Amino acid sequence: MATIRPIIIHGDPVLRRRATEVTEITPEIVTLVQDMHLTQRVANGVGLAAPQVGVGLRIFTWGYEDTAGVAPTHGEVINPVLTVLGKISEEEPDRTEDTEGCLSVPGLGFPLQRSDHVRLQGFTVNGDALDFEATGWFARIMQHEFDHLNGTLYVNRLNKRWSKRWKKELKKHGWTTEGRTWLPGNDQDPFGHEVDAEALAEAEDTPNSRQDS
Repeated sequence: MATIRPIIIHGDPVLRRRATEVTEITPEIVTLVQDMHLTQRVANGVGLAAPQVGVGLRIFTWGYEDTAGVAPTHGEVINPVLTVLGKISEEEPDRTEDTEGCLSVPGLGFPLQRSDHVRLQGFTVNGDALDFEATGWFARIMQHEFDHLNGTLYVNRLNKRWSKRWKKELKKHGWTTEGRTWLPGNDQDPFGHEVDAEALAEAEDTPNSRQDS
């Protein structure tokens, strides 16, 4: 059985460092990926990068139904290479269509322009090669998670208008120091989602020690 892992909140250095390549798919890596999939599901996320659970490795998972058949609706990628194929608009992002959220910036969302067409290459946890093109919101998810592996959060890409609002929220929440986490399935969902009871039932013992402040 997999374990739900605490999600690191903005301010921790692990979120700002470039993650390192995986050199071997060990049993520990397999366990990590299993835990990430479960943690993502219980958190109602569409993606989760290893640094978000405190592990500085180049791995992310996703769960998204509308992949247009080009990729599994639930999957993972190890040592990904992302190529942006579509131009990123310089227009003001739409507050409805372009608003992103992040499990490491809990409860908030800001509009951001992304490319609507990318190519992703890498490997699954089974060592199988991945190579597909993603479009639309699925492309956005791929870019968001890939950014995490390079120490970039989506709030670091906001335009001047929305960056100003983000900085106000950052000051309000005090997310500038390390050690803050939230535990899906235990803490109240910051985005107001209902807990996936089926996913929660799959979890074995979750960490009891808390680092929140």
